[in-house]
Amino acid sequence: MRCFIAIAVPEELKEKILEVQNKLKQAGANLKLVERENLHFTVKFLGEIEENQIKEVKEFLASLEEKSFEISIKGLGVFPTEDYIKVVWLGVEKNQDVFLNLIKKINKNLDKIRKEKKELNTHLTIARVRSAKNKNELKAAVQDLKETEIGEMQVNSLKLISSELTPEGPKYTELAEFELK
Repeated sequence: MRCFIAIAVPEELKEKILEVQNKLKQAGANLKLVERENLHFTVKFLGEIEENQIKEVKEFLASLEEKSFEISIKGLGVFPTEDYIKVVWLGVEKNQDVFLNLIKKINKNLDKIRKEKKELNTHLTIARVRSAKNKNELKAAVQDLKETEIGEMQVNSLKLISSELTPEGPKYTELAEFELK
């Protein structure tokens, strides 16, 4: 089963994120916007894992003694570079270090299931670029939206999610939720 660990985004902030996505869309670029119901912060992508590994992940997440914390979603960025945009994301400002430490701790403890190769960072993917169509317009829109402020949210829990890839896009199913202290 293809799984990942995520932090959900509150519904009231999703409205503001959709507004940002619509502004990006107006650039005329060939984008695949992340659907409202799929907006989340990925804490750790686990990939294809077996039933016994799912149990191991659940046990580890249940044992965490991290405290809940507040973050602010602010700033728009891209991967890998502004000249070659593949992913558009929103960043974290308030308590970014606390969030990053949580990600590092989870990665360190679950590296035996899937070792992370990329540099760890706190971001919320909102769009993927399908082609270079209207690249300059997209780049200009990204510049205009760089200082975007979405709002603050409380990080109270982590979710273990299974992801089924379909032609219409990924379908997510929540397997378990783990409250932060």
